[in-house]
Amino acid sequence: MPDTFSLPLTDVESEHCALIVDKGLDKVKGIKSHKVELNNRRAVIGTDDPERVLPEAVAAIRDLGYGVDTLKKTFPVTGMSCASCAGSVESMLGAQPGVLKATVNFADSTTRVEFVPGITDAASLRTAVQSVGYDLVIDESEEAAGNLEALQQEHARQLHRRTLAAILFSLPLVVIGMFFMNMPYANYIMWALATPVVLLFGRQFFVNAWKQLKHRSANMDTLVAMSTGIAYIFSVFNTVYPQFWHNRGLHAHVYFEAAAVVIAFILLGKMLEEKAKSNTSSAIKKLMGLQPATVTIIHEGGHQMEIPVAKVKPGDTLLVKPGEKIAVDGKVTEGSSYVDESMITGEPVAVLKAAGAPVFSGTINQKSSFRFVAEKVGGDTVLARIIQAVRDAQGSKAPVQKLVDKIAAVFVPVVIGIALLSLLSWVVLGGDNGLTQGLLAFITVLVIACPCALGLATPTAIMVGVGKGAENGILIKDAESLELAYKMDSIILDKTGTITEGKPAVTGIRWAQDADRDVLAGILYGLERQSEHPLAEAVSRYLQEQQVSEASLSQFESITGKGVSASYNGQVYYAGSQKLMTERQITLPADLQQQATEWLERAHTVIWLGSKGKALAAVAIADKVKDSSADAIQRLQAMGITPYMLTGDNAHTAAAVAAQTGIKEFRAETLPSDKADFIKALQQQGHIVGMVGDGINDSHALAQADVSIAMGKGTDIAMDVAKMTLISSDLGSIPKAVSLSRRTVRVIRQNLFWAFIYNLVGIPLAAGILYPFTGFLLNPMIAGAAMALSSVSVVTNSLRLKYARL
Repeated sequence: MPDTFSLPLTDVESEHCALIVDKGLDKVKGIKSHKVELNNRRAVIGTDDPERVLPEAVAAIRDLGYGVDTLKKTFPVTGMSCASCAGSVESMLGAQPGVLKATVNFADSTTRVEFVPGITDAASLRTAVQSVGYDLVIDESEEAAGNLEALQQEHARQLHRRTLAAILFSLPLVVIGMFFMNMPYANYIMWALATPVVLLFGRQFFVNAWKQLKHRSANMDTLVAMSTGIAYIFSVFNTVYPQFWHNRGLHAHVYFEAAAVVIAFILLGKMLEEKAKSNTSSAIKKLMGLQPATVTIIHEGGHQMEIPVAKVKPGDTLLVKPGEKIAVDGKVTEGSSYVDESMITGEPVAVLKAAGAPVFSGTINQKSSFRFVAEKVGGDTVLARIIQAVRDAQGSKAPVQKLVDKIAAVFVPVVIGIALLSLLSWVVLGGDNGLTQGLLAFITVLVIACPCALGLATPTAIMVGVGKGAENGILIKDAESLELAYKMDSIILDKTGTITEGKPAVTGIRWAQDADRDVLAGILYGLERQSEHPLAEAVSRYLQEQQVSEASLSQFESITGKGVSASYNGQVYYAGSQKLMTERQITLPADLQQQATEWLERAHTVIWLGSKGKALAAVAIADKVKDSSADAIQRLQAMGITPYMLTGDNAHTAAAVAAQTGIKEFRAETLPSDKADFIKALQQQGHIVGMVGDGINDSHALAQADVSIAMGKGTDIAMDVAKMTLISSDLGSIPKAVSLSRRTVRVIRQNLFWAFIYNLVGIPLAAGILYPFTGFLLNPMIAGAAMALSSVSVVTNSLRLKYARL
């Protein structure tokens, strides 16, 4: 009998929907039985291969337009020491029924798991990970987070102590091994010095290697334990029974100093690596530090009380004093002040907050006290969403990492095979000292091989790059976005709100000579007030300020990308672009046409009002070009990226803005669908295309683009739509994002190159490939130092991104 699993469904509202899902499941290979229960909102699936079938079933259901409720959780993983460990944890989690996707980030020792609740849970996942010798921290409370941080700090202190002790014991070992080998009882003294280093300070390597052996797997600890353990046991044997070799005419060599120094170097490398890795996540720590631990709540009657921020609920009234950080998102109810929002928006100028104004978690009150009502708390705040977005991006994998993961999975067994082959070759071909030299080569190969450098190459660069972006107001959705932005050679820019301020204002109205201005102004107000277009908002705001009375209209209609129409006293009126006037066969009087041409030449947009075949008014609207736009576009062009401006505005205005900013390619009077078609045409020519929009109106074009970039306006961020989100509305953030992408990808490639070259050169060198030609043999101690430094060098190279100028 196949095992049965239930997938919780969403958006399945009718029997027809259920039938569609049921038919979709028919096409998933490996499903033995299935039924969709509409009342229970679930799909019941029978299969013998849940590891493969369940993710495919979920993908099939989602592809049909329905949803499956899943949980995405990030858990700290303890006990990992190399990339092979990360691979073991990832494969074990991925093999659990109900787990759709599991990725392990070795750089920050976390795993991101998407699973179906009801089929599995955090406790089951932890049990699975524990079975291969590691552990998951599944307690997500604030107290647990604090305890975890304390444990990590204690682990770092212990590692520091063990490293110092190992070095102190290893130094006299090296001196005796190099200069005083012939002193009385030298071997016994070295044995006494090496034992605590190998068996006490290096104990964790042997414990972890044993855990791996029990589950028929291997990691870096296996390599260290095998190499140092064999060197130590061989040396003990030669110290206690030297006559075994003497009877055969050979010297009884001991390698206590090699075993101890290798462990000391690897501990030193781990200590430096941990210190460097902690710096890669500094951006998250900075963001988390923006939220205060406590807040002042005001109860009914005005009583004030300080409470932990975790206890704040929506609807609570909070007091913020000058210099304090705002703890949650909300709306000002009493008082006013200036608030520094630069950590959220990137805008350096403090913003005035009065009654009714929104305030956001992590921002800083500057001038005076005010009260606000909490609206979004905990994980719903803007700051929490930013932190989660950064954390998710840092934990994501770049496409190149898939190849690295495959190599890391077989790396340790291959290295052990090469080490055994080296030993066998030396025994067969090495003459009298073949066994001794072979044993040295065996140890050296195991010591010098470094899967950690490979495992850290990509995630450390991603962590630092994503963190650097967050510090500059650039939220990157995942590692794949960074790789795509690196290749981008074309970028589509909207005009309004992207190149311009996005705050259009009426600069003048010209009425037809025989027009009844009072009546027509009321009709124009009624038309534009019902329109959702930003330009219409500017017109209605202007007429409201002029205290115009709104006319009562009927049969209102929005004409996509062109304007609006409505009836007044049985007569149809149109407000919109010149294109709309032409389509409705409305003629433009010469005086209005002349005035409109003058406005257009000054980069103003013209809105027309017309009825009964004649234009009745022309309205000039200006939207100032942002100060940073021209410089940003020049930077993009210098990077080899061609900017295209696509706007629904008229050709005159588009040409004027293009000339002002240096854009050579532009299209005017484009509809939202035209933008997606234009992107598709560029892609068919082989271009990698970026699209900048607000993530809502331009959703079709954003979905079509290779790199979608949402421009934030304050906190109006379309994080769920775009692959990159610029918290600031400053166009200058786009070349910064591209520069960051290019630097990060370059660092990843450098890291991978040196990690591969190090292992490709180091392993044959350790095996003694140069000995027949030069007589050179690599000392295990040097190999240990090289191995330790290889990981540290990769992390250090990634940290250079922190100090890069974008």
